[in-house]
Amino acid sequence: MRTRSATLAALVAAGVALAPATVLAAPTPTPSPGSTTVTKAGTSFLSATPVAAGQPVRVGASTGEYLYWSFTAGAGEIHEINATVSLAEDRGGSSTWAVEVFDGLRRRQACTAGAQTPTADAAVSTVAIGCTLRRVRPWAEPWSADPLPGTYYVRLTVVDVPERDLGLPIDVDLLISATGDAGTAPEDGKLEAPLVPPAKAGEVLNAVPTAPAEDEEGDGWNLDLTGWLPEAGSRWIWTTAGGVLAAVAGVFGFALTRRPATR
Repeated sequence: MRTRSATLAALVAAGVALAPATVLAAPTPTPSPGSTTVTKAGTSFLSATPVAAGQPVRVGASTGEYLYWSFTAGAGEIHEINATVSLAEDRGGSSTWAVEVFDGLRRRQACTAGAQTPTADAAVSTVAIGCTLRRVRPWAEPWSADPLPGTYYVRLTVVDVPERDLGLPIDVDLLISATGDAGTAPEDGKLEAPLVPPAKAGEVLNAVPTAPAEDEEGDGWNLDLTGWLPEAGSRWIWTTAGGVLAAVAGVFGFALTRRPATR
C-alpha cells in the first residue's frame, strides 16, 4: 500500500497528468429519419392522437391542459417516453409536471426509469420529463397488471402550479422510442387479442327508432293478470294452501271443543 502511494506521489511530483475515467452517458433517443412531426394532441382517451415510435411531436398548449397521445406496442418491446416542456417567462412560481402511461384497459403502467414528476423552478425555462416502461409481455395472467401488446396512452399535464400561472402558453416536444425484443426469453403463451377497447364515441344513428305498435283491439282497460299469478308448484301456492287448511282445522277444532251454552 505504501509503495503504491509513493508511486502515485512520484508521478504527481513529476508533472504526469492522470487521465480521468471516461463516463458513458445513456444514448439520447432520436426521431426516425423521414418521419412526419405530429402537431396536435388529444384532450381525452377517446380523442388521443396516434403516434408511431420514433415520430416526433411538437404542440403548443396552455398550462393546465391534459394532453393525450396513443401508440401501439408489440410483445418484447421496451418503450421510452421523453418530453420537454418550454415554459412561459412570466411565471409566478414553481410547477410540477407529470407524464402517465395507461394500457388498453386504462390501467396505469409503472415507470422503471426517468423523471416522471419533475419540478421546475420559476427561474428555469424548460423542464424534462421521462418514463421508461417495462418490457411488453406476450401474455399474462388476467389478475396481473403486466404490460401486454395493444394500444397505450400517454398523458402529460401539470399537477401542481400556482393559480395565476394557469393558462400560460407552453410548447411540448415529445418522442416515444422503442427497442427490439433482442435477448427476450421465449414464453409459452400468446395473447389472443391486443388490448384495444372498442371506442365508438359519437356514433350517429341513420335510422329513426320506431315506437312499438299498440294493440288496436284493446280499449285500454283490459287487465292482464297472468304476470301477477304465481307459477304452479311454487312456494306461494303451498304457503297459501297450508294457511287455508290451518284456518279450517282451527275452526273445526274450536267447534268440537267448545262447551254448549247453559240456560
